[in-house]
Amino acid sequence: MRLHNREVRQDVRELGALLGDVLADQASQSAFETVETLRTSAIDYRAGEIDSRMPLQNELDGLTPELESVVARAFTTYFELINLAEERERVRAIRTGSHEGDLEDSLEAAAAELSEADPETVEQVLDDVLIEPTFTAHPTEARRKTVKSKLRQVATHLETLDERLLTDKERGQVERDIDAEVTSLWQTPQVRKRRPNPEDEARNVQWYLENTLFDVVGEVYDELEDALDEEMAESIDVPKLFEFRSWAGSDRDGNPYVTREVTENTLERQRAVVLDRYRTQLKELSGVLSQDGSRIDVGERFEKSLAADRERLPGIADEAEERYPGEPYRQKLKLMRERLNRVGDVRPGGYEEVGELQDDLAVLAESLRDNGADSVAEAHVDPLARRVDTFGFSLASLDLRDHQENHTEAVAEALAREGIDYESMGEDERMEVLTESVLQDEPVVDVSDQADLSDTAARVLERFEALAEWHREYGIQAIDTYAISMTEEPSHVMEVLFLADQADVVELPGHCGIDVVPLLETESALSGARRIMGTLFENEAYAEALDARGNTQEIMLGYSDSNKENGFLAANWSLYKNQRHLAEICDDFDVTMRLFHGRGGSISRGGGPMNDALLALPNETITGQVKFTEQGEAIAEKYANPRVAERNIEQMINAQLRARYRAMNNPEEDVRDEWVEAMDTMADAAREEYRGLLETDGFVSYFEQATPITVIEDLNLGSRPASRSGERNVEDLRAIPWVFSWTQSRCILPGWYALATGIRAYLDDGGDLDTLGEMYDEWPFFRTTLDNAAMALGRTDMEIAAEYADLATPELREQFFPRVTEEYEDAVDLITDIADREDTIARDWLRESLRRRNPYVDPLNLLQTHLLRQTHRTDDEERTLRLTVKGIAAGMKNTG
Repeated sequence: MRLHNREVRQDVRELGALLGDVLADQASQSAFETVETLRTSAIDYRAGEIDSRMPLQNELDGLTPELESVVARAFTTYFELINLAEERERVRAIRTGSHEGDLEDSLEAAAAELSEADPETVEQVLDDVLIEPTFTAHPTEARRKTVKSKLRQVATHLETLDERLLTDKERGQVERDIDAEVTSLWQTPQVRKRRPNPEDEARNVQWYLENTLFDVVGEVYDELEDALDEEMAESIDVPKLFEFRSWAGSDRDGNPYVTREVTENTLERQRAVVLDRYRTQLKELSGVLSQDGSRIDVGERFEKSLAADRERLPGIADEAEERYPGEPYRQKLKLMRERLNRVGDVRPGGYEEVGELQDDLAVLAESLRDNGADSVAEAHVDPLARRVDTFGFSLASLDLRDHQENHTEAVAEALAREGIDYESMGEDERMEVLTESVLQDEPVVDVSDQADLSDTAARVLERFEALAEWHREYGIQAIDTYAISMTEEPSHVMEVLFLADQADVVELPGHCGIDVVPLLETESALSGARRIMGTLFENEAYAEALDARGNTQEIMLGYSDSNKENGFLAANWSLYKNQRHLAEICDDFDVTMRLFHGRGGSISRGGGPMNDALLALPNETITGQVKFTEQGEAIAEKYANPRVAERNIEQMINAQLRARYRAMNNPEEDVRDEWVEAMDTMADAAREEYRGLLETDGFVSYFEQATPITVIEDLNLGSRPASRSGERNVEDLRAIPWVFSWTQSRCILPGWYALATGIRAYLDDGGDLDTLGEMYDEWPFFRTTLDNAAMALGRTDMEIAAEYADLATPELREQFFPRVTEEYEDAVDLITDIADREDTIARDWLRESLRRRNPYVDPLNLLQTHLLRQTHRTDDEERTLRLTVKGIAAGMKNTG
């Protein structure tokens, strides 16, 4: 059976040719020929047909500013189209693998592994698992929303050509539509004229939830249930396994533009969107459930439910009976739609909570099944019930987040008005005051009184006042988590609990409306985890709050800043050890731990294949619940296409089910002592080398000169400032622009630097490659760490990086670039030896993708360095320079 009409080479060839036609038509034939010359020169050099890039460089040096702009737009647009071609190839691979039954990391594979256990164990695994992808607004998405919309239209047309049987006339119409979209894309500004605001970012996240994920949820559960039915002798009920969360519109850390109004608008908009989707689904369901009430027995439970609705909404009930006489299901559905209309409304009769809608759907499904309409319930009601279970009335629950310093300042000022000198207290005294305040019945401070406070303190108190109102209006589930950046002391966590208590979000014992989540991201915080968490677990007030939240403690780990502080290898090892350490602490206090992995899109920020990452976590940490951030263009790559989104969710469920099952069988991971000692040796040496590089005099100046960091800081990528305080140092710079800058220069230093130094230190200390090979083969953590570094090395191109190094002063270049190059070359040699392969990149598709892309990224890099060399750029040249940043991001498929 033939599933597809095309292949990736055809898509790439035809999209490239179409872009060439548009370029010639919209710019000029001369511009087209210039781009062709650059393209062929880059390809010829990569293929070894010419000895140097001088023809390419000379052509770029001779361009007018107008032609520079055309070249940047042409190559940027090319990558955006080629990314769609590669996405389509991913879909082909998914569909083919599913059809042939050999898809790796599938739900069928997870069900097969679980079938080894008894039904009770399988049900326990399923009950334990809860996966929470959390979308952030971090500024790593380089494309405008308008551009993304046009690209999605092209993707839809490619799907039509690939999967449908078309007449010649129909095919011609689709090809014309693609031509129209590409022409419109060319005529659309690529660079934002303004910085996106937080509500733009929230709408961006909302788009994926509303337009892709809402539709695929039911299919995922359906496939898992089928897989379990096939493998298990007994029927297994599948509970809720995943839900989606968001920081967009609620994350205040370093972003003064996220205000009370922004969060309120986000909550209101998300509720309106999901309610509208439910109403649409119920309307469609009404077209299906046209059963004649005189020919079926709807059952006592359904009759009671319908009668209650009639009593609740008598006028609407009369309309329903008049419109649908003798059709009880349709009458019920109309009343359900009206109850959705009244959610959050002043009119009575609306659903008070999502559980009421779930009960109505359960009543419908039960009645259908009792009347022999199992297939109708399975096809139409069950998927909607799964969506309601997943998205609730909030679409995605929001997490609040802010820096601990802001909470401390707010608490100190609020208490100072009550005559309490919190600011001068030591840690023990602070904990005592906060604890007593939470435990006593009367409030100590009035969070609604924000007069005579600093701006920071007023904003914090206003937020907690608003949080209580949001809970009343939207329900606790809509915004029930508060993360604290840079947590270093137990009091940093207790301050948030105190403020929530003063706002009546917390009322102990018995009620705690938020999970208070410490974000441990510095070496000092991670090494002091037992002191921080142990103190909290032993605290009477905090223990009561935990009990009210199901005795589950969420702890967030910061991958980005840990990497920027310690380097790739040392950060990964520190995070691994500290995860085990945190699991041990929670176990000692009989607390269930939920780790929240603050991963970025790039390797250096915790990125990499999610399936591998979940399976590589220490067994001790796998309680079944897991949470992780999804950021930047990684969101588009994973969730823009419905089939890719479904596959991504399947892989996460596969990994977490298998990981939880294995952790139940082996609660403690068996890691040999010699492997731990080897990692300690490697990590210590790697950290020393990495810190040595960053702390060498002149390194910050080299970084500024040899990367486009100054351009990136001015890009309208996101609403947050690029640095925390405006200081020019690596420590103050946010991890995203730090990684983005190195990625642009094709020297992805944060993803591999000091790895070779660490490995060499182990070998010089008496270690051997055979042991490292065993570690790679048998230890998921080590294998995943090396494979991720290998991907960063594979995307690195030191020849292009040399062009950026030449932008630095000769003294700085000679001081740093040879050092970086030597580390890169040594890392390539060591990883290929340890992994016993010829190439750093293990995946064939990625090697092919890089081979296809590299010749087209090169002209953008060389044009960027050409523009960076100019000390005085016109406004047009500045726009072109910013466009090269976006083009390289599209070509590398990564910003950071």
